[in-house]
Amino acid sequence: MTENAIEAVRLLVVSKEPTVVRSLWSIGETNSWQLETVGSGWEALESVQVGITPDLLLLDLPSGDADSLHILRWLRRLRPNLPIILICYPDDAGRKNEAIRLGAQDYLVRPLDDEQLEFAIRGQLSSRTDAVEMEIASEDIEQVGDEAFFVGASPIMRKLRAQAELLAQANVPVLILGECGSGKDTAARLIHKLSIRSGFRFLKVNCAALPGDLLEAELFGYERSDSTGSIRSKSGKLELCEKGTVLLDEIAEMPTSVQSKLLQVMQNKQFFRPGSGATVEVDVRILAATSANIEKALSEKKLREDLYYRLSAFTVQAPSLRQRKDELPLLLRHFMHHLAKHYGLAPRTFSPAVLDACHAYSWPGNLRELEEFVKRYLMMGDNELAFGAQKPEHASGEVSPAQNLQPAMADPDGNGNGGQPSSLNSLKSLVQSVRHEAERNAIATALEKTGWNRKAAARLLKVSYRTLLYKIEQYHMTSSETHPSVFPGNGTKGNGKRI
Repeated sequence: MTENAIEAVRLLVVSKEPTVVRSLWSIGETNSWQLETVGSGWEALESVQVGITPDLLLLDLPSGDADSLHILRWLRRLRPNLPIILICYPDDAGRKNEAIRLGAQDYLVRPLDDEQLEFAIRGQLSSRTDAVEMEIASEDIEQVGDEAFFVGASPIMRKLRAQAELLAQANVPVLILGECGSGKDTAARLIHKLSIRSGFRFLKVNCAALPGDLLEAELFGYERSDSTGSIRSKSGKLELCEKGTVLLDEIAEMPTSVQSKLLQVMQNKQFFRPGSGATVEVDVRILAATSANIEKALSEKKLREDLYYRLSAFTVQAPSLRQRKDELPLLLRHFMHHLAKHYGLAPRTFSPAVLDACHAYSWPGNLRELEEFVKRYLMMGDNELAFGAQKPEHASGEVSPAQNLQPAMADPDGNGNGGQPSSLNSLKSLVQSVRHEAERNAIATALEKTGWNRKAAARLLKVSYRTLLYKIEQYHMTSSETHPSVFPGNGTKGNGKRI
């Protein structure tokens, strides 16, 4: 961080103690920092709410003040990336630890030393700017899970965050609608993070991934006897998530028999455990999400009307990537840094041509597709390989940037023909299938010969190490495979969470 960058900062000081304020004013004048002082946490909260944007908050924890931690919690919700330094008494370890847990970055213990105080301020300012420069962490990117981030740089996403903030304060079910890959999971995590249940668990259940009996056991648990006669009991997600939040993803795929039991939980906050009939009382908030056409699901009786009305009193729409294209540069950089860190690789930069192509493309797979593109670009670097082999042309003969981004084995409509005749598409699919099978077998052979030394295998195959890593993940290859000739497909799995 440059010296000029540190100088152009605003500090918000929360303290009634004259000695603390005087010390900070002296340090601020020496460093040309702009200081604003308020006497209480409530005044600090009001200042932030009316638009004051400090670069750092210094919070003096008065002895016996019961409101400071409550104020800190709200400040973290309003400005999640605001660095906060605590000033506390030596015997106040309990509140200090709680404040650190709530998100304060550093603390100083009385009596204060001016040099130590200036060092702590400079450290937080420097690390904050370094994080913005190196990790693309800005106020528009908010972490809502271990690897899940909410990006709210566009007006439509700021509106979504404002809705989430309101809904977080009301302990009511919420239905989240949106296309596949649009970030419904992230919206649910944001609501949970901003709510009073944020200190408890958040669990997600994919209703489309399990058959009815397994889904029932996953949600409600079970009790059954084994061959020896002993009783085996398992708690379900609703019970495990006591006082927390459960997200029911693809709710329209839930069997109607399970829907009726879920409705009982929402109405009575209790259910009967399968296998025992014992009544289990639960205190859990239920969020639901779906990419399905709700009207069609209701008309086809796939979604119970009474459950829908219970869920849909509060509805949130997760926008598609097409509706937030002004965020594309930020999203691309964020995914690049996130994935580069995950794979231990140096991040790549995006040229203006790549950015133009990304803006022109429709991204039918939304954020999930964008992440997969960034992964290919990180691994391969080559534009042609990252964009894919298919390049259908306009009538004029010019290739559109959007078409350059179409994946090699699919078109935007998902039918794989790229606008070509079906017979030509069938031939292309056959050729591509044979090519991918041969490629996978060659990789498997090289890995076996080198004892799964991937760097040695890359040299043997005469490809870059990045390319080999990508191909291993693309074909879902593991060292435990015994039949490398079997071709499981060419889909990829994302490693980062949705935004």
